[in-house]
Amino acid sequence: MRPFSTQAIILRRTNYGEADRVLSLLTPERGKISAIAKGVRKPKSKLAGGLELFALCEITLIEGRGDLALVTSARLKEFWGNILTDYGRMQCAYETIKRINQATETVGEPEFFYLLRDSLGWLNTLAFDWRLSELVFCLRLSQLLGRGLNLLTDQAGQKLVADGRYHYDFTENVFYADDHGRFTSEHIKLLRLASVKNPDILRQVSGVEPVIDDCLWLVRTAEH
Repeated sequence: MRPFSTQAIILRRTNYGEADRVLSLLTPERGKISAIAKGVRKPKSKLAGGLELFALCEITLIEGRGDLALVTSARLKEFWGNILTDYGRMQCAYETIKRINQATETVGEPEFFYLLRDSLGWLNTLAFDWRLSELVFCLRLSQLLGRGLNLLTDQAGQKLVADGRYHYDFTENVFYADDHGRFTSEHIKLLRLASVKNPDILRQVSGVEPVIDDCLWLVRTAEH
């Protein structure tokens, strides 16, 4: 019953009763936590300003005997408000939170929290093309889930070559050579970089624009 403090990102919030709100929170130390913020929807609530979507929150909770912890205090540590200024960024942010929420249903490793925190921070940075942020997020998430793309060899076990063209076999999780393939060395270069570098580095790489949409299609399709 002792209180504890933690950083948290809101995954989902649901109105409850006349003024309360039930929250699904992702934390670095304890994974996903369900909590209730009592009276948070009242006009003068001290909790309201500290429990925003697209924000890194500092919260204090008390865990009781039931399924819901009680939020006793909250303040914003960082608010990624620029996400709300652009429709593409906002939709990407909602999808990012949704996918992290699904991924953490059974796994609670701290890396999911930090990936979500970093991804929302990238989307908040207007100097970055939000598609680069999504590409990095998708590749990192697939790695955490143990199903990352094979970016090294083709279906025959041969190294992917600079002058080759490829399609991707989603069943076997591998590229295969095809003279009319959709993917070239430029696609594979961007995918390899995005799997290890952040968007601030990727935005300095030349030749990204012609291939980024194809790369996004690949990583999105691989997740379904």
